Amino acid sequence: MKYLLIIAFLGLSTSTYAQDNDMFLNWLTNVEEAQKVSKKTNKPILLYFTGSDWCSPCKMLKKDFFDSEEFRKKSEEFVLVMIDYPRRTDIITPEQFAYNKSIVAKLNRSRTFPKLLILNHNGKPQDEISGYSSLRDTSNHFAFLNRNI
Repeated sequence: MKYLLIIAFLGLSTSTYAQDNDMFLNWLTNVEEAQKVSKKTNKPILLYFTGSDWCSPCKMLKKDFFDSEEFRKKSEEFVLVMIDYPRRTDIITPEQFAYNKSIVAKLNRSRTFPKLLILNHNGKPQDEISGYSSLRDTSNHFAFLNRNI
């Protein structure tokens, strides 16, 4: 019986650990807050526009790029901001959705998803990359990060 409990515990602990890489990343959800952090740390802001529940390229990019160990290491060089634009109303609060909608209107007028922007500490866009191919090649996204570190 003891061994059965140990095996069950180990199985649960490893499945919990493997769930979501987002818990290891410090994603902010407010650009103004990110600007304050950026000024203090002298790091550029990496702003990520996603449609987490409806955008297939966003889901693929999350799995292939954002959930990778390589991204986790490079993310330390940036202040991370995620602006989610979901269709389901239970994913984020109505206040957060209204805020995200205003940021999309201001910084992602083309409404391209996924889209990554590099902002300076004043919130001015410096560089961007949009979309993600079904070929699932993340080399352009890593090159984008590398040229903005």
